[in-house]
Amino acid sequence: MNQKKVVGFIPARYGSTRLPGKALRPILGVPMIQRVYERVIKCTSLQEVYVVTDDQRISSVVESFGGKAIMTSVDHVSGTDRIAEAVQTIDMDIVVNIQGDQPFIDPVMIDEGVQPLLDDDSINMCTLMHPIKNEADMHDPGIVKVVTDLHGNALYFSRSLIPYPQKDFAHSVFEHVGMYVYTKDFLIKLAGLSPTPLEQIESLEQLRVLENGYKLRVIESKCQNTEFHGFNIDTEEDALRAEAMLLERNLK
Repeated sequence: MNQKKVVGFIPARYGSTRLPGKALRPILGVPMIQRVYERVIKCTSLQEVYVVTDDQRISSVVESFGGKAIMTSVDHVSGTDRIAEAVQTIDMDIVVNIQGDQPFIDPVMIDEGVQPLLDDDSINMCTLMHPIKNEADMHDPGIVKVVTDLHGNALYFSRSLIPYPQKDFAHSVFEHVGMYVYTKDFLIKLAGLSPTPLEQIESLEQLRVLENGYKLRVIESKCQNTEFHGFNIDTEEDALRAEAMLLERNLK
């Protein structure tokens, strides 16, 4: 029986550039961070779940609906750094970084990302991907693409189309799902590394892992309804679309 302790963390800051206070933005009357939290706690592989934030307003809302919140420094530039501070005082083996702006995340996707680290002690970090079906999404820089080697480890992440179809060869283009699973030790090590050139050029912090020569396992998610479960909220228009998606599915 595997005794590794797995803990989920949802980073949430108040000062979002495009939608300030979006963690508290109501989606059909329910704060977005509450919708994320209530999806995440359904995941069978997590023993505990915390929201990590730099804002007392978010912490208070989380505690009001029965969630657990950890206050962290206001100086962190990324969710990874915020979580790395939070894990220092918690006894665990595996850390799951869950995006705080995906209110409909499928708990099964979290299990998919955790399982490789439970099965193989040589894997320090894992993330997910799924095939892109919409042609326009392949050319959208807001949708991050990933390519892997023959063993399922990431070769590169980019906002550009990869691989570029120079020849007519049957292949899929994969979108990266921004959920990360790490060993606790590896996360702390990663947060201590300086930003790398490609990371800064593409504005993709996962490239820091590859540029430093570490492996990052990428699992193809079996989640079918990625349009819904993978939906991100970055703008007010996204929030309105999220509400419409719930109503379309007769959900609340």
